[in-house]
Amino acid sequence: MLRTPTDETRLRILAWLKEPGPAADGVTADAVAERFSIPRPVAVTHLRLLEATGMLCAGRSGGRVHYHRDDMRIAEVARMFEKGW
Repeated sequence: MLRTPTDETRLRILAWLKEPGPAADGVTADAVAERFSIPRPVAVTHLRLLEATGMLCAGRSGGRVHYHRDDMRIAEVARMFEKGW
């Protein structure tokens, strides 16, 4: 889910969201599209998949959806993989 053989965009999005600006403010699909030079619909798909797995939380601000990391959920998933899940 996080990585495909040819594309690690979702992992790069999660890493970007650890940086101070994006971490504090969250990011929109437009910002992700611009940052990673991908079409907006592709950015939306990546963000929704990350939200569906619980790794991102979404909230509205200024009429737009902003996505933030859910570090507790990410740590939980990491622990599952460490245990050989």
